[in-house]
Amino acid sequence: MDNLDYGIIGNCRSAALISKTGAIEWCCLPEFDSSSVFAKILDEGIGGSFEIQVSDKYTVKQRYKKNTAVLITRFSNKGNVFEIHDFMPRYHDEKGKYHAPPELVRYVKHIKGKPVFRVLYNPKLEYALGETKTYIKDDFIVSLTKTVKFDTVFLYTSFNKNAVLEGEEIEVTKNGYFLMGYNEKILQPTTRKIYLDLERTKVYWLNWTNKTPTYKKYNQEIARSAITLKLLSYDKTGAVLAAATTSLPETIGEVRNWDYRFCWIRDASMVIKVMGGLGHKNVARRYLQFIIDLIPDKDEKLQIMYGINKEKELTEETLDHLSGYKGSKPVRIGNAAYEQKQNDIYGILMDVIHAQLVKFNTDIENGEELWGITKGIVWIVSRHWKERDKGIWEFRTEDRHFTFSKVLCWVAIDRAVKVARILKKTRKLEKWLLLEKEIKADIYENAWNGEVNAFTQSYGSSHLDASVLLMESYGFIEAKHPKFVSTVKAIGKDLSNDGLLYRYKNEDDFGLPSSSFTICTFWYINSLFKIGEVEKARKHFEKLLSYSNHLGLFSEDIDFKTKRLLGNFPQAYSHLALIECAVNFSTKDTEERILESMRD
Repeated sequence: MDNLDYGIIGNCRSAALISKTGAIEWCCLPEFDSSSVFAKILDEGIGGSFEIQVSDKYTVKQRYKKNTAVLITRFSNKGNVFEIHDFMPRYHDEKGKYHAPPELVRYVKHIKGKPVFRVLYNPKLEYALGETKTYIKDDFIVSLTKTVKFDTVFLYTSFNKNAVLEGEEIEVTKNGYFLMGYNEKILQPTTRKIYLDLERTKVYWLNWTNKTPTYKKYNQEIARSAITLKLLSYDKTGAVLAAATTSLPETIGEVRNWDYRFCWIRDASMVIKVMGGLGHKNVARRYLQFIIDLIPDKDEKLQIMYGINKEKELTEETLDHLSGYKGSKPVRIGNAAYEQKQNDIYGILMDVIHAQLVKFNTDIENGEELWGITKGIVWIVSRHWKERDKGIWEFRTEDRHFTFSKVLCWVAIDRAVKVARILKKTRKLEKWLLLEKEIKADIYENAWNGEVNAFTQSYGSSHLDASVLLMESYGFIEAKHPKFVSTVKAIGKDLSNDGLLYRYKNEDDFGLPSSSFTICTFWYINSLFKIGEVEKARKHFEKLLSYSNHLGLFSEDIDFKTKRLLGNFPQAYSHLALIECAVNFSTKDTEERILESMRD
């Protein structure tokens, strides 16, 4: 079965996707949202790739070096074995700064015998819009395009450059390398220097992962997901990307194809809360600085999303010359959703600010700016919470009173109250508490539907929506509250399809979704756990984990029938929710808790 069987490598500046046979089929340089150098994933004919090709006598296996972002592809043919160690350099240099250049490295490790391979090196710059020409120079191979705009990439290698470019057979008798960079190197690379880069990058990731707590259960899944979330963070500004790709469709052959190489306030804030919970303080600190930098005016409304370099205009275009993933057009760059109004983002952001103050309150930076943002958010929410919006799922048609948006408006005020108490700024508390109570009463009155015995998607609606499951996670309602328990059960009954959840089943702008939005199933599992159906939740969780790809990675969606991964990849949303579920299951077993309570 076709699947998104890719590994991701990166260095918090850019990323690349590598197939399970060792082909780089997606890479943008110099940054995540730059135009592509390789885009075979979006057009098998003209997209461009960097492939290591062997005869069908070889078996190919792929894994990550444990607790790192170094991807190892092993090629074996009886007594002839070699490995490709793929990575993007990231480590501290002698001055203590991060060395994370816009380049990827393929370290070729000779294991035994005399294995042979061919190279298909076929960069197609600027999304393959024009012609890319490739030339051999004394020290490197250069590829350039002038059609749309001038752009270049450089390939350095220890192997014969003619053999590489002509696709001739190359025999591996010792270790070697390929280094593809956006910039021409000042110092010529050597195999020894490349090996040192590999070891330094390994050490960086081992040190980083060592800060993640260890858990009794699902420890490797938590660690891999945390590394994946880190790979989707952008060091330069603190932004966190929703995914590393554009236009991987939610359903093959349909038009739900979006560019996810941007920073959604909602997705990023949820990621930061999880990463902060795991103790990764720097990611959280950088993201809060990103938000502070975005809100210079006290009454400025937040957009739902921004470019990773703080761009506010993300004009959507289509690349009609690309055929799309498995023929799914259009291929889009940019995202028109940036103009939408979604009232939930304020609550999600306040939740993160509060969580960071609780966790790191002794040394939180920018306390005054964060207090200013808190007051500004309350001001905006107090004036706009009664308005309709597009909701978490970004409906492109009519605005509605979405329950999730209303709950998150309540969260914004609730967390602002808590922040005020932490910072001992209580002058406005009475007013804020009244507003909090008013919003809560409004939700109980208008979002509850007695006929379906559940909180519904929007006011006056009978449609169910998986996002409503987050009411409990955000502290709006107790897990054992009868209305929450019946909502969880109603959603499980109505939205579940062979153990996977629909976001909703009412038709949207494009009809009824035919794939499951992966995070929704994680939310459902979490909710089952919280209402006490622990074993049922665990079975669902084990089943869902089995749908990851061969490296434990998840995309945005899963096909209901075939269980193949769909949508942009890897998806931050999916991995943050995996961590939340896994951490729940990794707490002490029920029996242990009972024994402890008996001893008290």
